[in-house]
Amino acid sequence: MSKNNLAPASVLEWVREEVNGEVYEYLPFGKYVVAARGVCGGRPTIKYRRLDARHVLAFFQRGDGVQKIARGYKIPIEAVEEVIRLASIYDYEKSYA
Repeated sequence: MSKNNLAPASVLEWVREEVNGEVYEYLPFGKYVVAARGVCGGRPTIKYRRLDARHVLAFFQRGDGVQKIARGYKIPIEAVEEVIRLASIYDYEKSYA
């Protein structure tokens, strides 16, 4: 996988879960970072949240610490760390199929 593009849908498998009585389908890029139909335009987000991974990464790049970001968004520290780790593989700014 190149940094220029997210993994194509053909590489990842859709996961289907029921959450609070609603069907939630997503492509898992990691444990916390997923792309779900109808959530933030299908861009990578934090699982079960409408929190775009690009926003998490932007706060980190501007100098906010991992703990501060996690506390501010009420997400696990591991989710922030995963966004940062995946940014070395994925370009969150690029679209994907």
